[in-house]
Amino acid sequence: MRPVRLGALAWQVQPQPDVAGWAERLDREVAFAASQGAELLVLPEYATLESAAQATPDLIGELHTACAHTPHVLAAARDIARTHRIWLLPGTLPCRDGAKIHNRAPLIAPDGSVAFQDKHCMTRFESELWRIDPGQPPAVFDTAFGRIGISICYDLEFPALTRAQTEAGAWLILAPSCTDTLAGFNRVRIAARARAMENQCFVALAPTVGHAPECATLDENHGHAGIYGPVDRGFADDGIVAEGEMDRHGWVFADLDPARLAAVRADGAVRNHRDHPALPPAAQPASFS
Repeated sequence: MRPVRLGALAWQVQPQPDVAGWAERLDREVAFAASQGAELLVLPEYATLESAAQATPDLIGELHTACAHTPHVLAAARDIARTHRIWLLPGTLPCRDGAKIHNRAPLIAPDGSVAFQDKHCMTRFESELWRIDPGQPPAVFDTAFGRIGISICYDLEFPALTRAQTEAGAWLILAPSCTDTLAGFNRVRIAARARAMENQCFVALAPTVGHAPECATLDENHGHAGIYGPVDRGFADDGIVAEGEMDRHGWVFADLDPARLAAVRADGAVRNHRDHPALPPAAQPASFS
């Protein structure tokens, strides 16, 4: 494991006429981040859907269009990662798997090779309106700077999923998100900070932002990018490594060093990672006397 300069992007939704328009935007953003020395970039959940906006906004039509676009979006993102020699999570993609659709995050290496993390827990919107199905369980990814994990938006609110990744050696969790209310964003932000605290790891959060009424799926978006770490010795008292401005497009960068995590896990004021129960005990009724 070694340090890495990470960039998390709050992505202002701007509906595009086609995949090429989205790819041009992505290329500009990646080029800027690379010029800032970043090696690893994370973009929001469903950021790619802005290329699926319809002439008349339509939730189901946009989903089907996005699924049709997915191979082309992925090919463009792989080309961009190769061009800039960067590790890239370009947002999540709705992917058809036979009769099912999964929400899938690709992690692209600088040589263009790709591996995937599926979203495991669906929001009500995804399950009730879009009929998106849960995908594969948590994975870990071996990179040039060590083992990392990906937790997509709502998944971050369930501690066992991230715990499985950190127990498998992940020291950094990438968290692409898409929330249409401040309450939704705060749930994910609180979860990001909690997962960083209880696992003594880093969590990088990248949301969609902005108002885009031309896009049925991404019409309202709230949040800010943030990078979080342990709440202990050698870290900020609130665990915040870096945060952007609310509802404003832009990058947040941070230099992350796994050696700092090893130090706090070994000699912190507390040892959350070590002391985490393997299996929470079943609650039992208490007896009053």
